[in-house]
Amino acid sequence: MPYDPDQDKILKQWKCEETGLMVSINQYGTGEPKVQIGPRILKKKDGTDRAPAKAGRLTVEDVMWLYDIIDDIKDELAGRVGPG
Repeated sequence: MPYDPDQDKILKQWKCEETGLMVSINQYGTGEPKVQIGPRILKKKDGTDRAPAKAGRLTVEDVMWLYDIIDDIKDELAGRVGPG
């Protein structure tokens, strides 16, 4: 079955303003919601967004931001997948 972009949904998304790192909960069709780390959206010198880039290796700032929001991510995901 070929990939259908209409089936791919972002259910919730977070962005680190400092580093541009994105974290989201995504779901394809009726599949299980899953967490995605990345892409990274950096800013151009004029303040507009650049094209999305792979998240790559995480900096200390990225890790600290993830640490700060991880409970929100866990609660949001758990609420969407039910008891495991």
